[in-house]
Amino acid sequence: MPQVVGIQFQPVTKVYYFDPGGYTDLLPGEWVVVDTARGRELVQVVHSAKEVAPDELGGQLKPVVRRATRRDISQRDYWLSQEEPALSVVQRKAKEHKLKMKVVRCVYNYNGRRMVVEYVADQRVDFRSLVKDLAQHFATRIEMRHIGVRDQAKIVGGYGKCGTELCCSAFLREFHSVSIKMAKNQNLPLNPTDISGTCGRLLCSLAYENDMYTQARRTLPKLGQMVETPEGVGNVRYLNILSDRATIELNTGNRVELAAADLNVPGDPARRFGGYWDD
Repeated sequence: MPQVVGIQFQPVTKVYYFDPGGYTDLLPGEWVVVDTARGRELVQVVHSAKEVAPDELGGQLKPVVRRATRRDISQRDYWLSQEEPALSVVQRKAKEHKLKMKVVRCVYNYNGRRMVVEYVADQRVDFRSLVKDLAQHFATRIEMRHIGVRDQAKIVGGYGKCGTELCCSAFLREFHSVSIKMAKNQNLPLNPTDISGTCGRLLCSLAYENDMYTQARRTLPKLGQMVETPEGVGNVRYLNILSDRATIELNTGNRVELAAADLNVPGDPARRFGGYWDD
């Protein structure tokens, strides 16, 4: 079976797989030079070489060209130090060209032959004159890359509502789909300020426990559903999913909190909650 090695282009970003070629002894943390569609890049190994089934490969893999040399690392360190000054220049020139965009980051490749300018913008931006100006100023190839607000938060970093480093900056390599249904599923308040992150989008953490909540809700009735209890018939007003209990408003007007196993479907005592979802 073919072998692959996992690499990352930037810290805590998506892992891509390359053909290790004759470098099957690569270890996580090592630096290597690889071929990409944009040319050669200096990247870091995340996963050692492993065998995969041919049908798991999405296509022809690019090869690992060689291990990085001291010169490669030295070049990378130098151009890395030039990114912050470059960012200030690009931001200033974007204002001079009166472009409605926010420049977030400038990234040089390891030998300085190309600089990628990452920006956010609400609308399409005609940056042709800016690119021409930047190419003359930096004497290198300029690429503009539009990114989303979640990407911006990942790059800038910071701390979330929980008081710890943002998940996207700390360990999330890829963004996954998050929906308002996940918040509803966990009985969270639907106030946007409560369930949104620093990026203004729904919290990535909503997805962490969603499967557990989905499974737990299968043993509970639905909100508003009529159920029978040992104290009479009533409507479900609140669900405590983690404790597998529900608050019932009885026909008498009283409210009681009971375990799911004490609730039945009206007219069918054999159908008890606590083991299935009543469809």
